[in-house]
Amino acid sequence: MNTPIKHQIIESDGRPLFVLVPYGEYLASFKPEVTELTAIPLAVSKAANLGGKSLVRAWREYKGFSQADMAERLGISRPAYAQLEAKGANLRTTTVHRLAAALEVTWEQLCEE
Repeated sequence: MNTPIKHQIIESDGRPLFVLVPYGEYLASFKPEVTELTAIPLAVSKAANLGGKSLVRAWREYKGFSQADMAERLGISRPAYAQLEAKGANLRTTTVHRLAAALEVTWEQLCEE
């Protein structure tokens, strides 16, 4: 029988401090929603995690773009683009968004964390 569980509020000096909720409800509230827009294909994941490549490079190769293609899409030189896709590159947020647009993916799909 599934009887609803009432949340318990723990107070101190008449002010609420904590709320106890069922564990399943707690997990559901923090579970990130994975959609087709945020998923990373297995080939990209393998190239980045097992192949030692950056996510930017793994995505570029998966999409079939050359470094020259990407440089042209971004309006920069090929050597400048190569620095952006280097493993461990410290990319600015705006750069990640520009790379995502050029790769035709979401910026979340380029986040290494």
